[in-house]
Amino acid sequence: MKNIAVIGAGTMGNGIAHTFAQFGYNVQLIDISQTALDKGLATITKNLDRMVSKEKISENDKKTTLANITTHTSIKDGVQSASLVIEAATENVNLKLKIFKDLDEVCPENTILATNTSSISITQIAAVTKRPDKVIGMHFMNPVPIMKLVEIIRGYNTSDEVMDFTVDLTKKIKKVPVEVNDYPGFVANRILMPMINESIETLYNGVAGVAEIDTVMKLGMAHPMGPLQLADFIGLDVCLSILNVMYEGFKNPKYAPCPLLVNMVNAGKLGSKSGEGFYDYSESRKAEKVAKMFS
Repeated sequence: MKNIAVIGAGTMGNGIAHTFAQFGYNVQLIDISQTALDKGLATITKNLDRMVSKEKISENDKKTTLANITTHTSIKDGVQSASLVIEAATENVNLKLKIFKDLDEVCPENTILATNTSSISITQIAAVTKRPDKVIGMHFMNPVPIMKLVEIIRGYNTSDEVMDFTVDLTKKIKKVPVEVNDYPGFVANRILMPMINESIETLYNGVAGVAEIDTVMKLGMAHPMGPLQLADFIGLDVCLSILNVMYEGFKNPKYAPCPLLVNMVNAGKLGSKSGEGFYDYSESRKAEKVAKMFS
């Protein structure tokens, strides 16, 4: 099983494509936007160049990895030979449901359909297909080529065979699969997002500033980056979407997003990708300067 299709050329999609291609898989990277595909390939090339400079791979390894990736703007064309499709589109339930309905119609009947969703129900996604036993969650962590964890989420109808296959495949690309059950947020985001949300509430309530909150968590809890910096890195719009999924799924007010987070997303302050979130990234991609609003 050497043919993998990846839907979406954004941060997660190009990272997943990079990883499988580096381990010798033929990867069809699919996005409706040619611009997104070009940007995704440029990111993969840049990341491979960094690995070459650090002597983690050779120049020939880089060339082979890039040669293993082909791009498509048509889902139908890109999935014809795929044994596994991994969807890595925006964390929007309606978009994902449409993609899986389309995939079910054009993929070979034995193709396994996986989603990289970080919070949305695998069972709900599988329900729009005629192959719910072959639908599974593969939640990779960002940045994909570096982070070892993959949450493997079994939907209500996911078969044992598909579960075992996915766990084994994850090990073949040198990742660590962790099996979890299908509840909103799974494990990673069910624990992480309330922490991020509470950090934003702490800022919103005037308990401490951005740098102070992050410093406490880095030095006091040994976190590699503070929760507000991490929120900027993930994307504040993504954090809001995940919190909304959990709030709707559990109907528990502890998952309700902080009004400050909602306002920042509405204002287009999405974190590092927009140039400003809790930090100002206009001069550096590092979280070194607190955004003017909070300074």
